Amino acid sequence: MKKVLLINAHQRYEGFAEGKLNQTLIDNAKNFLSGIGYETKTTIVENGYDIAEELDKYKWTDVVFVQTPVYWMSVPYLFKKYIDEVYTAGVGEVLWKDDGRTRSDLSKKYGSGGLMQGKKYMISTTWNAPHEAFEDPNQFFEGKGIDGVFMWLHKNYQFFGMAPLPTFSCHDVLKNADVENDLKRFKQHLNSAFNT
Repeated sequence: MKKVLLINAHQRYEGFAEGKLNQTLIDNAKNFLSGIGYETKTTIVENGYDIAEELDKYKWTDVVFVQTPVYWMSVPYLFKKYIDEVYTAGVGEVLWKDDGRTRSDLSKKYGSGGLMQGKKYMISTTWNAPHEAFEDPNQFFEGKGIDGVFMWLHKNYQFFGMAPLPTFSCHDVLKNADVENDLKRFKQHLNSAFNT
């Protein structure tokens, strides 16, 4: 049985960002993946976590699924704190051995010391920004797309030796939300990514 670690990276702001959509996406992912034979474990970062337990989840999992809102073009503070604490503690035996380079073999390049080869990750994001703001080179994100804006998070997982599954995103979630269609697209996206 394949295994997925679902991470809800949401951080609540009363009256502004209560986390309903991100939790709904986590719940939908869990139900879908369980329905196709995946075992799941969940971390809700806002509820706290034990670093050793989190590292055990990374050892256990085949896929890390990150569901995050976007605050100031990045992840919420609590998830960045999680990354700093858990991923730094993962050196040596779980996530990464070192940065990959060695003085005895100059062919080894930076970023090749990951210990999670064969595992995958998926990033799913919720934005107030509309979709066209990412794709149109004349708009705010200059045509760089979601993956361009989130290259830093992709590189974290690739540093561990993991391979990406396609990124998912919901847009305009504050000013022009369309949750029903977002959930339909999400199910189609999961079906395509996990049923291959």
